[in-house]
Amino acid sequence: MKSVEHPILMNVAFAASAMGRMYRRQPMAEERLPFTVRVVRSEEALHKAVAIRQAAYARHVPELAATLGTPEAHDHEAGSIVLLAESKLDDSAVGTMRIQTNRFRDLAIAQSVDLPAWLKNKRMAEATRLGVGLGRTGRLVKTVLFKALYLHCVEEGIEWIVIGARSPLDRQYEALLFQDVYPGQFSPLRHAGNILHRVLAFEVGTAEARWVEANHPLYKFMVQTRHPDLELGDSNCSIQNIPLRTAELLARAASRA
Repeated sequence: MKSVEHPILMNVAFAASAMGRMYRRQPMAEERLPFTVRVVRSEEALHKAVAIRQAAYARHVPELAATLGTPEAHDHEAGSIVLLAESKLDDSAVGTMRIQTNRFRDLAIAQSVDLPAWLKNKRMAEATRLGVGLGRTGRLVKTVLFKALYLHCVEEGIEWIVIGARSPLDRQYEALLFQDVYPGQFSPLRHAGNILHRVLAFEVGTAEARWVEANHPLYKFMVQTRHPDLELGDSNCSIQNIPLRTAELLARAASRA
């Protein structure tokens, strides 16, 4: 009997191939930043990250900031990395973020909420302890840290990013196309001083397709621009590999439909 391929799979495969060809043709822009972003690899760098972390939290949640004056256990755990952004002008710390995966243990957020079935047994990462300086540079640092988070997750084969965000910061993640895990709910998080947070999730494999569909203003920055000042060390985070991986994940998702 002659086999007939499912039309959805044929369409996805064709689209994936076309996407891959289109993205490979796109010239990669290069943009220099006034700061660097690197993975923390020394105690000196970690203490700089802790200092900017505490200063940022002190502006909004001083009670929690008072507990953040020293490195935390999660900073040293296997499966976690701490990112540090440093000014090129004077090497001062201008931003930080910690990324924890569930490769070795549950995410910190799982201590406070029971993640739903659609996130169970998924490869996940949680972004915590985000802190940036004030002003326009701080906003750029935050965006580059999110790009570093995305690239790291692509390289590590992470399927979902899960975060807890206080109001009104949750709106920034919503604008990045994060989705509610518990629509309409805010939950107290133990690792965030039991402050109410909105729990949000971001599917890594479909990110590029969703940014394209939404004509997202950050698409070019995230996907079509190379930032040499963003260095993730041993991670081979080549942005040019992402369209192919995205296409593969889309085809795999369609095959399960």
